[in-house]
Amino acid sequence: MAEQRRPERLDQPAEPRTVKLPRFDPEAFGRWSEGIARGMGTANFIVYMTVVIAAWFGWNTLAPADLRFDPYTFTFLTLILSLQASYAAPLILLAQNRQADRDRVSLEEDRRRATMQKADTEYLAREIAALRIAMGEVATRDFLRSELARLAEELDEAQQRRHRLERRQQERPGQRPDPLDEPRDEPDGF
Repeated sequence: MAEQRRPERLDQPAEPRTVKLPRFDPEAFGRWSEGIARGMGTANFIVYMTVVIAAWFGWNTLAPADLRFDPYTFTFLTLILSLQASYAAPLILLAQNRQADRDRVSLEEDRRRATMQKADTEYLAREIAALRIAMGEVATRDFLRSELARLAEELDEAQQRRHRLERRQQERPGQRPDPLDEPRDEPDGF
């Protein structure tokens, strides 16, 4: 019997017909690749790799012919180093991409903070300017001192005039005081 085919429905999405691969955590894989890239970028890795290659050369050139596992052309060593390079390059690129992503996020955060600081600085500058304008209309300590000194001088002058007037009146006992000799209140400068 022929297998009945279900009619395709246009109101529902089609089911994917791909092979389902196992899922992995990209963050964990990224951390693992960064660890490998960090390890490969150290002096220890270069020293150990040099020691392994030197031992490989030494064994395969100095050992008896029946114990050599990689003859003179070192085909197996070339294969191993090619395999290492083919995996190292993408892992290093993945680690660099992750670092670039972190740098981009950090740069955006720095820009955001710089923008906030600029806004705060501009706000403070406006506030300081407003305070300076307001202080221009307020009497300062020096202004008050000068005004008090001027008033003290005027009071001293008025007191001296009164003393002079009193002395004149004492010198002329029977005369009426002249109204022009009396001290006059001068209008304030305000």
